[in-house]
Amino acid sequence: MTHLASGLQGHRVVAVALGILGWAAKFVAVVLVISTMSFLLVRAAPGDPAQVMAGQTGAADEKMLAQIRQEYGLDQPFILQLATHLKRVVTLDLGQSYRQRQPVTTLIGERLPATLLLTGTAFLLALAAGIVLGTLAALRAGRWSDTLLTVVSLILYAMPVFWLGLMMVLVFSVQLGLVPAFGFQTIGVQMGPFGRALDIGHHLILPAISLAAVYLAIYTRLMRSSVIEVAQQDYIKTARAKGLAQGRIIARHILRNAILPVVTVAGMQAGALVGGAVVVETVFAWPGLGRLTYEAVLQRDYPVLLGLFLVMSVIVILLNLATDVLYRFIDPRVTTQAAG
Repeated sequence: MTHLASGLQGHRVVAVALGILGWAAKFVAVVLVISTMSFLLVRAAPGDPAQVMAGQTGAADEKMLAQIRQEYGLDQPFILQLATHLKRVVTLDLGQSYRQRQPVTTLIGERLPATLLLTGTAFLLALAAGIVLGTLAALRAGRWSDTLLTVVSLILYAMPVFWLGLMMVLVFSVQLGLVPAFGFQTIGVQMGPFGRALDIGHHLILPAISLAAVYLAIYTRLMRSSVIEVAQQDYIKTARAKGLAQGRIIARHILRNAILPVVTVAGMQAGALVGGAVVVETVFAWPGLGRLTYEAVLQRDYPVLLGLFLVMSVIVILLNLATDVLYRFIDPRVTTQAAG
């Protein structure tokens, strides 16, 4: 029996190791494919970065353009440029910004915390509020409160993010003066760590709400439908027939099963928050990856754009992996089915 148990344990370790290696191989393959497609799309876009840089110096003659193209390798054959880019991806050397003359990794590293703070806050806010509001709407289905939540969620879903952000600035910043309108923190004021954290949180309120609004509406509607569907299942009727308390039925049986579709959709849309942050960061002058992307597009800064696409794709892949892990934690049946 001891040898049998040891053998089974060894097989499990090998299976886990092979699973990790397989996931790592898929991860590398997906990143390389995304990097190749990003390179092709960026180079297919109109505009010449050499002309943009030469125009900024006021010397846009042919000699100056040739020197710039030679300096940044833009005069090399297209295939060679692609190979150089993929080599940089593998070695994690994303090159140097055409405009700012700094390593792309440095620029992205400086902006990444602000974007993660904004998107993470917006994601948690949208998910938590969507689950709570959707559950309340489902438990009061057909009543005036359900109708009100449904109408509000539809309005938020249909409202453009940039328009909502501007209206919130006009109302809460300009008219009421409750929160700052723009920026990451107050400039020129000396603060301790706690005071600085509060100041950043104060600036974070409007951008996070603006970014979360659309996703909050989606999660509210999805959670409402899921709770109503689960509440009609036979095992819920059996639990009520046994005399279990309504709160226990909702917490342990309805919510645990109704939340699964919301987690799945939220995990798939979590990466879209990074893309949506481009608009929000531009509206609120938030110094994150979204604003850096906007600036890089205007300046035809290819290395920065390619580096941003790479980082965003990695974030999306990791978020999908985290969703799978969370899904298995919420619903152990997924692990059991996979093992079978």
